[in-house]
Amino acid sequence: MSANGALGTRQKALALNLDGTTYGTLAEIGGGQEVARWFFAAGGAAGTVAKTVSAYDMAVSDAHYGPTKRYVSRQRLEAMLDHEFAQVRDLLAPGRGDAKRFFAFADTVATGGHKNPGPGHGWVGVRFQARLHEEPSEVIVHAHLLDLAPAGQQEALGVLGVNLIHAAFFLRDDPADLTAALIDDLSRERVEVDMIKLSGPAFAGVDNRLQALQLVEQGLTDAAMFTAGGEVVQASEVLYKRPALVKRCTFRPFTKLTADLLDRAREQFLDVPGVRGGRPVVLAEMTLRSLDSQPDVGHGDFLARADILGALGFDVLISRFEPFHELAEYLARSTDAPVGIAVELPALQQFLDEGSHPALPGGVLEAVGRLFKRSVTVYAYPTRDPATGGIQTAGDSPVSPPWHHLRELLLDLGRVVPIRDYDESLLSISTHDVLARLQRGDPSWEEMVPAAVAATIKTGHLFGWRPDRTSS
Repeated sequence: MSANGALGTRQKALALNLDGTTYGTLAEIGGGQEVARWFFAAGGAAGTVAKTVSAYDMAVSDAHYGPTKRYVSRQRLEAMLDHEFAQVRDLLAPGRGDAKRFFAFADTVATGGHKNPGPGHGWVGVRFQARLHEEPSEVIVHAHLLDLAPAGQQEALGVLGVNLIHAAFFLRDDPADLTAALIDDLSRERVEVDMIKLSGPAFAGVDNRLQALQLVEQGLTDAAMFTAGGEVVQASEVLYKRPALVKRCTFRPFTKLTADLLDRAREQFLDVPGVRGGRPVVLAEMTLRSLDSQPDVGHGDFLARADILGALGFDVLISRFEPFHELAEYLARSTDAPVGIAVELPALQQFLDEGSHPALPGGVLEAVGRLFKRSVTVYAYPTRDPATGGIQTAGDSPVSPPWHHLRELLLDLGRVVPIRDYDESLLSISTHDVLARLQRGDPSWEEMVPAAVAATIKTGHLFGWRPDRTSS
């Protein structure tokens, strides 16, 4: 039994072996046969394991699963699951289909080695019948194996694989518990799971965007991503070698000011060497802190924001990041292309405030060094001074001495760029004000958001909007 009360890895493997109805194949590439080993070590594997296979040679792998350009990829994992599940079902269903729920487990992994020491990563999945004769369902995950020693990575992979198979069969009715169980007998220091996708009849009605949120909420990863179309992805699938422009906000709701900020920042980002002529990814980042700071906000509210951002064409990043340098370091894991961070001026002012970096021994200087050591540019949208009504920009806003010298240096280096050609009429818009007007029935909120956003809010009755509520 694990410290958290969950079954241990050996107990899970034994439970599957003794179940009597689960029967299938385990195909493993890149990390040994660590998952299969648990089933044999637990005892009774003959009732569960129809076949194990490890096709290490590329020619052998291609003969089984077809040619590929990338052997450690979602596409390779899907090809493995296609082949292995079809084979086990087609061969065994005529004789055992009335008593067995068939499954195929697969992983394709790059672990560290004596030539390339360091963390590994890979794709892991199981395709399975939740009930006899039912069409298959599927769980696939992407994981980083963080042990420095290859043997530790292989051990962690074995535990992860057993957790995945056991959770698919025994925890499928509670996706949140299924997700949490992935790192039983492990720790976040050993394994990071940054993508999970559930599909098939066992998961009818599951919204995988919520599974992405669960990964971050439960601490299995620092960030998870899904596309504008709602497809959960691993970051490199979207970001690999592509420039990225990111806007962090609550997006509750998305306003005309935010739209103008992103449009103007994107125009200027497209002039950066390495971006010009390319297809930058525009990411809307929602932090866990911004979600947790609103006690009245539940998963439905999160999905409402995701729906709006998707309708506007933005991919979504959910993160635990607070300092911007953590965001930049995360993006650098997936792309070496330029990164732009679009902010409103108060966020830049806070960044240059010495009191904003208590966790960094080097304070502001360390924060600046860690953020800008890569090809990162911050695009700052102006604000209106509530006291004077005047407009403040990145170049003339108040910054406490001596940090105004640092601000000037960043401006001179082009690392901080004032946003030009902004719409001055939008500077008085604030998300909090728009939401307050919306919730009290003041129709003026509609003038402060794009028409498509207003229509989506009213159609879905989002953020507390009600058609029968009017201002007095």
